Amino acid sequence: MTTSLKTKEELEIMRRAGRIVSKLLKLMGSEVKPGVTTARLDEAAEAFIRSEGALPAFKGYYGYPASICASVNEEVVHGIPGPKVLKEGDIVGIDVGVKLDGFYSDAARTFAVGNVDAESLRLIEATREAMKQGIRQAVEGNRLGDISWAIQQSAEKQGFSVVRDYVGHGIGKNLHEEPQVPNFGLPNQGPRLVEGMALAIEPMLNVGGYEVEVLKDGWTVVTKDRKRSGNFEQTIFVGKLKPEVVTE
Repeated sequence: MTTSLKTKEELEIMRRAGRIVSKLLKLMGSEVKPGVTTARLDEAAEAFIRSEGALPAFKGYYGYPASICASVNEEVVHGIPGPKVLKEGDIVGIDVGVKLDGFYSDAARTFAVGNVDAESLRLIEATREAMKQGIRQAVEGNRLGDISWAIQQSAEKQGFSVVRDYVGHGIGKNLHEEPQVPNFGLPNQGPRLVEGMALAIEPMLNVGGYEVEVLKDGWTVVTKDRKRSGNFEQTIFVGKLKPEVVTE
C-alpha cells in the first residue's frame, strides 16, 4: 500500500476544490424535490462546477456519462442521471467530485425527497453518523482499520448493514488513490495513518442485507433485496490531533 502525503500547497488546492463540492451539495439539497428529474440535477451540477472554474471529476471517468451520481432508493451508488422523476417519499444519494488545478475533492449526501417514512429518515441519519464516527478516527498514529471498525460498529448498532463491495479511498492527483478505506473491519489493523494523508471516507448503509449487484447499464449498483440504501462521503485530511473535513 502506497499513499502519497500531500504538500501544504496541494492540500490548499484540495481545500478550494472541497469548498466547491460543499457549495454544490448545498445547491443539490435545494434542487431535490418531487417532480425533478435526476438529469435536471446533473445539468445544474455541471453548470455550477464549471462556473466555479473547476471540472466535473466523474464525467468521462472510465466512460461514466454524467457529472454526478444520483442513486434513488434501492440504488446504492453510481446511479446514472436521466429521465427518472423524483417522487415524494423517495431518497436520493448524490455523489459528486470536482477537479481543480490538477487535484480532486469528492463527497456525497443522501437527501429526502419531500416527506419520507421514519425508517428512511433513520437510514439517512445513521449513515451520516457512521461517517462521522469513521472520520473521528482519522488522526495520526491510528490505523486504517480503526476508521473501518468505527463505521461498522456505528451502522450495526443502529440496525443497518454495511456494503462490503464498495469502499472509500485515498484521493489527490487522482480521484481514486491508495489506500482503499473499507467501511467494515477490525481495529488496530492496516497501515498507520499519517498527517498529510487525504482520504474519501464513504459509508454505504442498507436497510436489509449488505449484498449488492450491478444493473445492466454497467454502472448502477443496487441492493440485492431491493431495500433502501444511504450514502454519505467527505474528503478529509488526516491530522496530528484531529481530522480536517474538506468538503463540509
